[in-house]
Amino acid sequence: MADGASSSGYPGPEPVGPAPAVRPFLVTAGRVADTASGRTMPVETQVVATAAGLDALDRLSFEQHDIVAACRLPQSLAELAARLHLHLNVVRVLAEDLRDAGRLTVYVPDFESTHDASVLRRVIDGLRAIPDSRGVLRDTD
Repeated sequence: MADGASSSGYPGPEPVGPAPAVRPFLVTAGRVADTASGRTMPVETQVVATAAGLDALDRLSFEQHDIVAACRLPQSLAELAARLHLHLNVVRVLAEDLRDAGRLTVYVPDFESTHDASVLRRVIDGLRAIPDSRGVLRDTD
């Protein structure tokens, strides 16, 4: 093997992990993440399983099962996609399907509040107030 080549024979580092066995367009039957209004759910949309969703776990497809099971506590679409190692748009489409079937409750954030500069300032201030590993607060300017 030449220097810089991976065990697969291609230059560069090894891939992070195995490629998914099922392509995203197969999981969603080729659908994209548009809602009925024509807008996709933002990544910060919170989803939580309903009682009906938890009762139906054994009748759901693998990905739907994993989404509902992971949503026993509310979490964002972004967190869910990262936790389940699924493409964000796959999670969006499946979350939309699960909401329509009564398996998930979806809380879409108010557009105005997510684009409010004062909210971003408070988030930044809150992050700066978290001490680092030595217990030292970050500079506030």
